[in-house]
Amino acid sequence: MTFNSFLEFMAQNGGMIFALLGAALATALPGIGSARGVGIVGEAASGLITEDPDKFGQALILQVIPGTQGFYGFVTTLIILNKIGILGGGVKTVSFSAGFLIFLASLPIALAGWKSAISQGKTAAAGIGILAKRPEHMFKGVLFAAMVETYAVIGLVASIIMIVAIKL
Repeated sequence: MTFNSFLEFMAQNGGMIFALLGAALATALPGIGSARGVGIVGEAASGLITEDPDKFGQALILQVIPGTQGFYGFVTTLIILNKIGILGGGVKTVSFSAGFLIFLASLPIALAGWKSAISQGKTAAAGIGILAKRPEHMFKGVLFAAMVETYAVIGLVASIIMIVAIKL
């Protein structure tokens, strides 16, 4: 493949490539962050559950919280795939500029979801300490972890607003 044929390929397919790259990152990065965040809380909760198995349900509440970012990323991916016609109808022609804009629009949820899920996991893991010593105050730990969620939601809303506004 020559450089000129590569440029021709990108001119014809670059928009779809960038749109799909954005869709992939919107799911992959928050998913990685959520997996790490849920794992962090699971590690902390395992020690508590060995000592007090009755706290499993409360610990599970704290553990699922960092998983929401992965869901937000997946929803964003579905919106992108619908917009470019891969879901719900025929595949649309995506110009290079529109595909690049979709890629850029996926970055708020991709990056905010990734980093906030890990931070939320650390915060929820600290909530396991509250559950261990003062179970009646466990929901304070939930609230601390929920505060981190704000920034994932901001990333989700920003990405959706931008994606919806892009004209193909």
